[in-house]
Amino acid sequence: MKKWLKRLGFVVLFGVVVIAVASYKWRSELSILLGTEKVEGKTYPIPAPRIGKLPALTKGENDWPSWRGAKGDGRSAVTGIKTDWSDGLKKLWSVDYLCHGEEGASWSAPVIVGEHLVVSGRTDTEDLLFCLHTKDGSLLWKSGYSANCQSSHGAGPRATPVIDGDRVYTFGRSGDVVCWKVFDGKKVWHKNVTDEGGKEPEWGHSSSPIVWQNLLILHGGGGARSIAYDKMTGKVAWKTGSGEAGYAPLVVTTVENTTCLVSFHGSGLALLEAKSGKELWNIPWETDYSVNATTPVIEGENVFISSGYNQGCALVKMTLAKGTILYESKVIASHHSDPYILDGFLYSYSGQSFQNRGSFKCIELKSGELKWSSNEMGWGTCLYIDGHLLCCDIKGNLYLMKPEPEKFNKIAELKKALGPDVKPAWTVPVVANDQLYLRYKKTLVAYAIK
Repeated sequence: MKKWLKRLGFVVLFGVVVIAVASYKWRSELSILLGTEKVEGKTYPIPAPRIGKLPALTKGENDWPSWRGAKGDGRSAVTGIKTDWSDGLKKLWSVDYLCHGEEGASWSAPVIVGEHLVVSGRTDTEDLLFCLHTKDGSLLWKSGYSANCQSSHGAGPRATPVIDGDRVYTFGRSGDVVCWKVFDGKKVWHKNVTDEGGKEPEWGHSSSPIVWQNLLILHGGGGARSIAYDKMTGKVAWKTGSGEAGYAPLVVTTVENTTCLVSFHGSGLALLEAKSGKELWNIPWETDYSVNATTPVIEGENVFISSGYNQGCALVKMTLAKGTILYESKVIASHHSDPYILDGFLYSYSGQSFQNRGSFKCIELKSGELKWSSNEMGWGTCLYIDGHLLCCDIKGNLYLMKPEPEKFNKIAELKKALGPDVKPAWTVPVVANDQLYLRYKKTLVAYAIK
């Protein structure tokens, strides 16, 4: 009888522990879904900027001036990278002061030109912009502006800045569009999309701005679903459409010898004439919460789109007259991790960004046929470099894999590249001028990659 009671007690205790652990994980994932991430741990004071003469603006051999890099394709031109990570990667420097206050999380990636690295941050009341020296991470200058932001998923900027010549442009989660001098951080002009009828989406403006000719272009939402500013003056050049803003950036492409913009907005896929903003066609593509966040990827006359929440993916043929869906599928449903098209095959994460259990898949682009699926890497974001995909999962683990249509081929991995207790690391890895940059909220780390 006593043995039976002891066994029963053990079973009950074990059940309580299992339920407690499951409940903790469920609450943790639910908190991420609902947007209650906090900036945790010690945040160091912002140091004084460098005293004395600031370094001149230069260009590097392989700069990364904007979201998805110099060509907008997410591919680094760096070659000769280190592929044996058995002894790790050399850490060059790190900073831990980009975000201040529990609600100040910022997710935007750094941009790099020459020895200047620009990255966004946040305090309780201000959007911040930092410029660091790439060699040692020293602070060259800091600028900012007051912004009353919602705290859902953090109050800091999501959109990645874009450097164009001697200017850098930023887009805050509450709609602030600002032009700064790269050399010293002086503000040139400051607008807000709400002044043109724009509307902040539920989880904040996230569309990284792009520069095309004399225009700065982004998603404004509301009565300015897509909007273009004169990059020198901030004057509105055109605005097009209405409805929910997309979380993805617009993409420049050429259709029938005409420069166009692919707009993956909150409720569909549209093609715009770049010069005038004229909408040429629009295909409905509606997801839960109006979240279309994955950057469209283009191969010839076709564009591939994907969304999470089990929405799936589609391949669309583009002409100036219409967009034609060639196929729709559930094979890939990427929340906000951008795919890559390589030699007729598409490689992509599939699944939700608040769970580290998504799959990495390869499909034949033309048919959508699944070639393989792997769970050997946690869910994350990718960068193409030197014939490899460099991936960082939401727990800050780093992977290097060789994209092959026959099988998943993991080359190397580095656990806890962003330190312990990371959840979730959503910022895409960046490589510029032989250095790898990883960002997690308040922290930015630089590694040697060659």
